[in-house]
Amino acid sequence: MPELPEVEVTRLGIQPHLEGRKLSAVKIIDGRLRWPVPSNLGKLLPGQKVLGIERRGKYLLMELDAGYLLLHLGMTGTLRVLPSSDPLKPHDRVTFEFDKLSLRLHDPRKFGAVLWHPKSTGPIEKNALLQKLGVEPFSPEFSGELGAEVLYQKSRNRRIAVKQFLLAGQAVVGVGNIYCSESLLEAGIHPAKAAGKLTRPQCSRLASSVRSILTKAIAAGGSSLKDFVNSEGDPGHFMMQTKVYDRKDQPCKICKTAIKQIVQGQRSTYFCPQCQKR
Repeated sequence: MPELPEVEVTRLGIQPHLEGRKLSAVKIIDGRLRWPVPSNLGKLLPGQKVLGIERRGKYLLMELDAGYLLLHLGMTGTLRVLPSSDPLKPHDRVTFEFDKLSLRLHDPRKFGAVLWHPKSTGPIEKNALLQKLGVEPFSPEFSGELGAEVLYQKSRNRRIAVKQFLLAGQAVVGVGNIYCSESLLEAGIHPAKAAGKLTRPQCSRLASSVRSILTKAIAAGGSSLKDFVNSEGDPGHFMMQTKVYDRKDQPCKICKTAIKQIVQGQRSTYFCPQCQKR
């Protein structure tokens, strides 16, 4: 499933091709995504200019003259900029045409989203899908010891395991399954530790490791397990750098202890029992 690094890699890839351009057409090939694609986009959007492309959590926010397109990759989605003359592929769901360029949402499992937020309804930050998201890991609100304080305050009295706490995204967004395991190793915290028992020093290490791991993942082009490719069609390479994820029974790269695997919330967690004592 594309997480924050993969979405940010996608944003960085499509932004230079589309900012400042005007939409010439929108073609809804199959609008049966996670939520139905608004059927009026083909009439509403042509002629509007792309003013900017930002990211909030795992949503891409394409600002146009009259509103925002909210784009989500779901579980298997990709966004690529291609020549408009390129033939469509199976599972291409929506295309946004910019004269000779085409932005195409390819989504085999149809869990992605294309939604419209008119500026007349209020700021994009007030959109119901974005309001409950935690802070951005690279925002000023999560920098330095501010990030530690966010984690500390949000985790008080929580019995949930720290890994599940991070995955929920209500404290800080973007720490997906792979990045949880890697961040917790770097911080020296056992993934099954109750979030409410985190100390301030542990929260400080964890906030720092979250920023560090996500930065490395973005630089590596994200992680490609099955489907993800960037806007150029290339896979991400962060999986080549992981120290615990998907390394069950292999020696820890720090202390040589065999990596363990457990299941939390139906998802695999990897950790070093020596470096991450409970």
